[in-house]
Amino acid sequence: MSSSQNLGGPDRPGTPRAAGGTLDAAGSAAPANSADTAAADGRHALTGHDAAGAVRGVVLGIPRARVLSYGDVAELAGLATPRLAARIMALGQAGEDAPWWRVVRADGTLPDRLQITAREHYEREGTPLRETSAHWVQVDMPRARWNAPAPR
Repeated sequence: MSSSQNLGGPDRPGTPRAAGGTLDAAGSAAPANSADTAAADGRHALTGHDAAGAVRGVVLGIPRARVLSYGDVAELAGLATPRLAARIMALGQAGEDAPWWRVVRADGTLPDRLQITAREHYEREGTPLRETSAHWVQVDMPRARWNAPAPR
């Protein structure tokens, strides 16, 4: 995935696509089943170091001012579940240089302990945010979600 590719965005017409399915309004990749999708096209869901490397590749490809949900990252990385993508991110296995603030929950939030620092990044990058009294920061998913190209 190259940052020089036409990556689309919220103003691009059509339905956002992820590998094996579409992105739903809540911000999650919505294939029939991630593991079934991977098996059907001859791929196997990744685990271990392969999974961490795949997550890193996806996260490093997210452009400034754009985000993906953990479900989006899992789908694009070929993982069986968004929880694995979240675990890899939480343990720092995507690398210290990975822009962690660009991967959020499907509702556009992050754990409380990360919200203040993430907000600084979002404001610096111009990431669309929602006004909310429930969180320090919440990304406006319909406007901020990256329309990532499907893996080849």
